[in-house]
Amino acid sequence: MHRIAIIEGDGVGPEVVAESRKLLDVISGNDPAVEFCFDQYPWGTDHYLAVGEMMPADGLAQLSSYDAILFGAVGSPRVPDHVTLRDLLFRIRHGFDQYVNLRPVRLLDGIRSPLAAVSPADVDMLFVREGTEGEYAGIGDRIFRGTERDTALQTALFSRHGTERVIRWAFELGRRQGRSVTSVSKGNALQYSGVLWDEVFAEVSAAHPDVESHALLVDAAAMFMVMDPRRFGVVVASNLYGDILTDLGAAIMGGMGLAPSANLNPERRFPSMFEPIHGSAPDIAGQGAANPVGSIWSTALMLEHLGHPEWAAAVQRAIQLAMISPATRTRDLGGTASTQVAGDAIIGMLDRARDETSVAS
Repeated sequence: MHRIAIIEGDGVGPEVVAESRKLLDVISGNDPAVEFCFDQYPWGTDHYLAVGEMMPADGLAQLSSYDAILFGAVGSPRVPDHVTLRDLLFRIRHGFDQYVNLRPVRLLDGIRSPLAAVSPADVDMLFVREGTEGEYAGIGDRIFRGTERDTALQTALFSRHGTERVIRWAFELGRRQGRSVTSVSKGNALQYSGVLWDEVFAEVSAAHPDVESHALLVDAAAMFMVMDPRRFGVVVASNLYGDILTDLGAAIMGGMGLAPSANLNPERRFPSMFEPIHGSAPDIAGQGAANPVGSIWSTALMLEHLGHPEWAAAVQRAIQLAMISPATRTRDLGGTASTQVAGDAIIGMLDRARDETSVAS
C-alpha cells in the first residue's frame, strides 16, 4: 500500500490532479499488486487567506510519513507570488531535501513544436536541476526599505556537497540510460559559484570516463536548445538555470501544459514530490481547459519512483497515443478536448499502451 499525500493547491491544480488521481484509481483497480491510500491537504492560497499561512507550522511533520506527494500548482493574484511559492512549494522541497528536480523534455508524436523541422527523435532531454541550493536558497535581506537607498541583497548558495551530489546523480542517470551529460553554468562571469560548479563537474566527469560529457555556458545552452536540441541527453544545472531552461524546453515540446517534474530525495529519507511545471493558470481555472498531461506524466514519474516501472512506461506510452489526435488534446495544443476528456483519453489508452510496452521490454 502506497500512502500518497495530495496537495491540489491553486488555480487549475485541483483540475489536473483529479485526472492523475483518476488514473491511479484505474491502475490500482486493474492490478492487485498496486494499492494507493490518499490523504488530501487543503493547503494553498485559500488556506492562507483563511488562517494566514500557506501550510501549518507542523506541515512537514504531517507529510513526512507518506511515500510520495502529488502536487497540483501554487500561485494566485490575491497573494504575492514569493509568499505562495516559498511558503509552500519551496518549504517542502527544502525541508525534505529534494535536491534532484528531474524534468523530462520530450516532443511527442502529433504535437507541433515551434521549432521548424524537428521530430520527436530530435527532442529528448532529461534535465537534472539542483533543487535546494543555488540562486533559490532564500538567503538575503532588504535594507533601507521605503527610502531612496532601498537595497536588496540576494545570495546564491553553492556548496561542494550540494553541487557534487546532484552532478553525480546526473552522471549515474546518464550511465543507466546511455546518454551524454551536459553541464550548464556561467563560470566565466560568476567567478566563485560558477567556478566551483565547473570544478566539481570536471571531477565527477573524470570519475565517470564511460559517460560522454560536455560543459556549456547557460547562454550557449539556450542557443543550442533551439538550434540543435538533439545534442542534449542529460543536462545538469543549478536551480535558476534549470528552471529557466526547462521553461524553454516546455515551449519546444509544445507548451507548458505538457511538462512534468519530480522533486526527488534520492536517499528516500523523506517523501518525494511530483508536480507539473506549469503554474496555477488562474485565467483558465474552472473552465475545464487545463492540460492534464503534465500532471499525468508527473504521476508516471511517481510510479517509477514507487517501484512500478511497467506502469510508468504504460502511462507515458498512453500519453503518446492519446496526443496524436486533436480530438483528445486540449486547446493549448490545438485540440478540442476538455481537461476531463483528455484525461479519459489517456486512461482509455492504458491497456493498449501496457501491451505495447510489455512487448517492447
